[in-house]
This record gives sequence, structure tokens and C-alpha cells, in this order.
Amino acid sequence: MDGTVLVADDDRTIRTVLTQALTRAGCRVHATSSLTTLMRWVEEGKGDLVVSDVIMPDGNGIEMLPRIRALRPGLPVIVISAQNTIMTAIQATEAEAWDYLPKPFDLPDLLKRAAKAMQSSPRRGRAPAEPPLREIIDPPADADLPLVGRTPAMQTLYRLVARVMNTDMPVLITGESGTGKSLIARALHDFSDRRTQPFVPAAGPDLGQGDPAAVQALVARARAGTLVIDGLGDLDSAAQARLVRLLDTLPDNGPRLLAIAEGDLSAALEAGTFRADLYYRLAGMTLNVPPLRERIEDIPLLAEHFLARAARETGSARTLAPAAVEMMRHYTWPGNVRQLENTMRRLVVTGQATEIGRNEIELALSGQPAAMPAHDGTRSEKLSESVGRHLRRYFELHGDELPPPGLYDRILREVEAPLIEIALEYTGGNQAKCAELMGINRNTLRKKINDLDIRVTRRRKLM
Repeated sequence: MDGTVLVADDDRTIRTVLTQALTRAGCRVHATSSLTTLMRWVEEGKGDLVVSDVIMPDGNGIEMLPRIRALRPGLPVIVISAQNTIMTAIQATEAEAWDYLPKPFDLPDLLKRAAKAMQSSPRRGRAPAEPPLREIIDPPADADLPLVGRTPAMQTLYRLVARVMNTDMPVLITGESGTGKSLIARALHDFSDRRTQPFVPAAGPDLGQGDPAAVQALVARARAGTLVIDGLGDLDSAAQARLVRLLDTLPDNGPRLLAIAEGDLSAALEAGTFRADLYYRLAGMTLNVPPLRERIEDIPLLAEHFLARAARETGSARTLAPAAVEMMRHYTWPGNVRQLENTMRRLVVTGQATEIGRNEIELALSGQPAAMPAHDGTRSEKLSESVGRHLRRYFELHGDELPPPGLYDRILREVEAPLIEIALEYTGGNQAKCAELMGINRNTLRKKINDLDIRVTRRRKLM
């Protein structure tokens, strides 16, 4: 790697590490803690690559990008930032940064990206005329989206969102319940060139089965904005066919299409239960939102984000003890980010002490199973064995400490609630039949339903 790199970061350690690594790679390096000095070097024609932090003592690195582009068209800039939110990635992309990396970054990865950037550098000085500058968008006033994460999966997602948000291609957003799919859809609209146009969410079944006139009115309401089709995977074959016909009638100047599906549609495609022509109309780009258990390192960031938001709303500020954070990292979070947010809000409202301890987290999560090692499926496992594994793991998560008192009732509640829920599901919500199935009095069942806050539906599954 040959050339000169301009490094701007107010952290002396980062400047030293980058200078040493880039020098060993064959580069000449000028490092500074000041954006003012960086801009002077750029104006003097120095450098084939810029590596800059965002938050600096004398300014914002992203806000300097339009000026750098005007002075030195084509000079690549790699933005590094400890602000691990989707907004940083979007602003860096809007300002036409060559690349964006979150802190802490992987040094070999940064060197690879720097080498590619150096190959694209025009190696020239000040341009005689300034090209038109793109606006660096500010977040909407109410943009407090919990799209926070430094894990590679989330950073990749942020980059994809930033790259496709100003295109016209349809986007399919997939992921488990509670991962934030609707927030991704909202970000794609709110930070795009269409943000002044309507954002219209619509349930997939309504679009596929609704009255044609009502559907056309929905499309007309979206105008040149964004139409979001939610629940795509819930459509039956007839609804899918109607939706295909609807999409074929959309005008060229109509709304951009975003679709949301819970889970992966690949299996449905292979099984022939989901139409390929509908899939390819809506999946110009597919964005998969990872579940929280696959981005464990983001749990503390998200928890702090939700605690700060709750503090602004309630005036009560609380912090997490290290042991509480460790407990949260070992939990499966079946409800994903939505469950984490609700848990943090509840802890702010109900807690008294400033610090949230491990026992308080354990009590808050007692109604859900803890993380369990995966079963390999090579032999049939008795229920008692499965429960035993679960309980052993539960005790191990507490290290040298014992779980909080009241363990017996909490464990029985964990087993009893899903037992009643499933029995009600398989008896179609018929409480008399459910009570008979379980061998308990109907009044006892009704009391347990109320005490355990179990929702009863009349949907018939198996009688």
C-alpha cells in the first residue's frame, strides 16, 4: 500500500495505533486531533486518503465531508465513529464517505478498506470548480429509533439501509417478531428523498383481500411516498394473486414499495406456497434484521438507550449493575428488542434504587425461559430431562450466588402458564373442555387464567 493517509482523531491511542499500522503497511501518515489542521492539509493538496472520527473537539467529521469533496473531488474518506447508530451510517453515506466503520473497529479490516480506497484516489490537488453539494440530512424531530448496534450484523444492515434508501427498488424486510422490522421500514422512508411524502402502512391481507376501490384509495393516499405491505408471509394463494395484479397496476410515479415478513420466505418459495413472481416483485433488496440472541454485544447499548428514553419520559434515571448486564447477556430474549424495551421501561417505573441489580433483572425475566444449550435431536428426550437441563443452566447462570428467593413458585408458574396456554389452544379456547383435559375444576382453571394473565382465543386448532 503506497500513498499518504491523513488521520484525524482526538483519541491519542487511536492515532498512534493507526499511524503505526499504516506506516508498517508502507504508507506515509499525517495524524492530528484537530479538524482545522486536517482541512488545512486537504487544502494544501496533501493526502491520498482521509481517515476521520466524527465527534472532534472543533467540529463534526461528517459535516466536513462536503467541503472536502468540493476541495478535492474523489479524495476518499473513511469515517470512524463510536456513535453506533443507524443515523451515523446514513449521514456518512449521504455525505458520500468512501466507507464507514464503527468503533471499536477491526484493524486488519480497516487496512483492507484503506488499501481499496487508496486505489480509487485521484491523487490530485484542489479542483478549479466546486461540484454541487448534497444535503446532509438531519434526523426528524421525533427520530428516536432504537436502531443501535456495533455488531457486524447490524453495521452491515445499516450500510445496506443507507445505500438503498434513495433508490426506487422495492425492499423486503425479514426477521423474527420484535426485531425492529417496522423501524427499518420507517428509517428507509424518513431519511430518504421521499420523506416529505406520505408513509402508508398496510396489512398484507387487507391489500390482498380488500375491496379493490379501498385498495386503490390506499395507493392513491401514498402518492409518491412509501407504501409498506406488512404481514406478507400470512397471505394465502388467492390473496397473493390479487396482490400481484395490484402491483402490476401501480403507476411509474407511484409509491415506493416496502414489504415486511416474519421469518424467511425461502422455505415457502421452495414448497410452492408463496408465489415466486410476487416475491421477486417485492424483493429487489432483502434486509434481514437479526434476532437479539445473535447480537449479544448490542444488548448493553440497547438497554442504556431504553433506560435513557424512559428517564426522559418519567424523570426517573436508573443504571444497570455489571452483574445485571451479564445476566441479560445470557438470556434468550424470545421477544427480541421489543421485549428488552418493555423490560427496561418496567424497571424504571417500578424500581426504587438508582442501580438495577442482578436479582431485579432475574425477577423481571422470571416469566420467560433462560438460555438453554441446543438439543442435537439424536434421541428422544424425556420432559424431565429437558426441565433438568433448563434448571441446571438456570443455576449455573448465577455463578457462585443462589437465585433470588421464591424459586419454587416461579418455576411452577413458568411451567403452568404455557401448559394452560397450549391446552386452551388445542381445545379451541373451550374452558370446560380444557379443564376436563387437565383434570381440574373449571373455576380453578378460570382463576389460573386470570392470575397468570393468559389470553384466551376461540380459534379452533384440535378438538
